[in-house]
Amino acid sequence: MFVDTHAHLYTPEFDEDREEVVARALAAGVNHVVLPDIDASTRGAELALAARYPGMMLPLLGVHPTSVRAGYREELAALEKSLASGVARGIGECGIDLYRDATYYKEQVAAFEWQLHVAREARLPVIIHSRKSLREVCDLLKRQHDNLTGIFHCFPGNVEEARRVIDLGFLLGIGGVATFKNAAMGEVVRALGVDRVVLETDAPYLAPVPRRGERNESAYIPLVAAKLAELAGRSIEEVAEVTTRNAFELFSLPSQ
Repeated sequence: MFVDTHAHLYTPEFDEDREEVVARALAAGVNHVVLPDIDASTRGAELALAARYPGMMLPLLGVHPTSVRAGYREELAALEKSLASGVARGIGECGIDLYRDATYYKEQVAAFEWQLHVAREARLPVIIHSRKSLREVCDLLKRQHDNLTGIFHCFPGNVEEARRVIDLGFLLGIGGVATFKNAAMGEVVRALGVDRVVLETDAPYLAPVPRRGERNESAYIPLVAAKLAELAGRSIEEVAEVTTRNAFELFSLPSQ
């Protein structure tokens, strides 16, 4: 059994064949899929998918950092209203993204901290986006937001940074990038193994080799697991067991 801890299966890329995508995931042994939120514009589709596949599709609620703009307080107000429903299995994805544009850095930090506060109060895990901002995110967590747990989605760092994230109480989210040639994540897995790892796709993005360049989907999780098994010197069954247990514990799923 596998868990895909990060897939946007509710986005328009899957509108033509979503049922087939879900069927392929189940056939591949992916029995649970975590749905990270983006913002108010996509939340309805996300929650509808979760309602259609209860128990399999696990919805998160949050505001993605690239959705944070000058009017971000309106996004947070909409998020707060959705949180009142009690359906969230976690908060996110949220964080800081400095890859393309740092114009709204201060707003991103404010929105991120608000969501971290919600997660701590509700005792929910946090799924963190830290593209080109790993140091800033770790510094913020250490300084102001201890006693949280969750996943650093698509973990972007080196071995030393991975140790720091683990010391903060978080898991490393690893997906298709680990299968790419000369990926830095390979060194992290070789050095640290998979004991603090969960599997993810980030579907529809970042499909693993040999599907690289195609639309990603949850059925490709075993390809990621196979690569991690190779890197860590463990069997794919062991990788499946460890990463699934980590996901079950994090999201408080019933025992396997």
